[in-house]
Amino acid sequence: MQQTHQFWKRVGASLRPQRHFILRTLLALIGVLAVLQAVIVIILQVVSEQRKRHRHEGSFPHPSLNDVDVGENRLRVYDYGRDLYDAMLTSIDAARESVYLETFIWKDDEVGRAFKEALVRKAAQGVEVYVVFDSFGNLVVPRAFKVFPETVHVLSYKIASRPWHLLDLRRYALDHRKLLVVDGVTSFVGGYNLGPYATTWRDTHLRIVGPAAADLAQSFIGFWNRHGTGLAPITRHYPRRYDSRISFRGTDAVRLTFPIRDMYIAAIDRAERSIRLSNAYFVPDGILFDALTAAVQRGVEVQVLVPWISNHVVVDWLTRGYFTACLRAGIRVFGYQHMLHAKTCTIDGIWSTIGTANLDRISSVGNYEINAEVESEALARQMEELFSCDTTNAVELTREQWMGRPWYSKLGEVILSPLRAML
Repeated sequence: MQQTHQFWKRVGASLRPQRHFILRTLLALIGVLAVLQAVIVIILQVVSEQRKRHRHEGSFPHPSLNDVDVGENRLRVYDYGRDLYDAMLTSIDAARESVYLETFIWKDDEVGRAFKEALVRKAAQGVEVYVVFDSFGNLVVPRAFKVFPETVHVLSYKIASRPWHLLDLRRYALDHRKLLVVDGVTSFVGGYNLGPYATTWRDTHLRIVGPAAADLAQSFIGFWNRHGTGLAPITRHYPRRYDSRISFRGTDAVRLTFPIRDMYIAAIDRAERSIRLSNAYFVPDGILFDALTAAVQRGVEVQVLVPWISNHVVVDWLTRGYFTACLRAGIRVFGYQHMLHAKTCTIDGIWSTIGTANLDRISSVGNYEINAEVESEALARQMEELFSCDTTNAVELTREQWMGRPWYSKLGEVILSPLRAML
């Protein structure tokens, strides 16, 4: 027994240097990879800044879409920022009871000031005005712009309202939602922030007038009452009515609920004919990507539209890391020639979603997000028309063309690919 013990002791002693060598080698490789990633990110950021200086922000094609009725609700899709902002400001001006505005980014520019002035004006008239904006998303916005009269109730959402929140990873979620609800009857939800996006960015927003707006109102109220530490809660209540044709899915990191990702996977799994997916930052996890490839294998035509050059160059490269697998699987990929910020999908000409969530891990299991889910052939026809219009301003990738890209692009995509887990 003692001899056996001595034997294994000698074996362990002989293996210990090998284990240390393997560990040191792994740490060295991780360090080299981190340095390479940092170098590539810096180079990409420099190139991106140079492109921005010489980029011409021209117009892009967009159809004029009419209202559609879904049950007792009237819906309208907005694909052009100027039209959307005008409609939102008109709704604010018509407010009689309440205005709830929530946004991730709110710039101090012509658009941002117009909204601030409209809200201050309605509050002065006695309308209950509540606004929520993300503190991190507006770090570069002048502090003076974020100051409102006392008649406007303001929540500057911060990731940590208590010191111990910093120890809870769930608390690092940003408020990425974009909502406007007026009088609990007229509501807006989608990808548009408030700022210089009126004519230069292709995004998608949805207006809902009718009983379904109460759901968005209560979502806003719930967010305010949970996160408005030290602020008076909102006591107004807008009664909701169940309608299977219109529902809303909200990601909530603190509660560990991530229904938007599940909604996408379930809808893709049900697809029989077509999937039209537009997303600003396409970095799906393995299960969602597998659902798309499985759809192709059973005969579904899958088309994915992404910005060829977005406002986040590193995400562009992470997205391109999926293109080879997409093309091999039979997924058609289109690169939009302007900034595309939309987060939409239409399946089989009947199911659609429009909202705030990107197809990346930050939106799927991180930030606060909200998407509308609508079953309507009339709305789906409009969304397919919009997708077709967008493809006229996009370049479709071919497998031969993509595989012929420069070697350094392929190498850069491989080196950056581990960052997918963080974005």
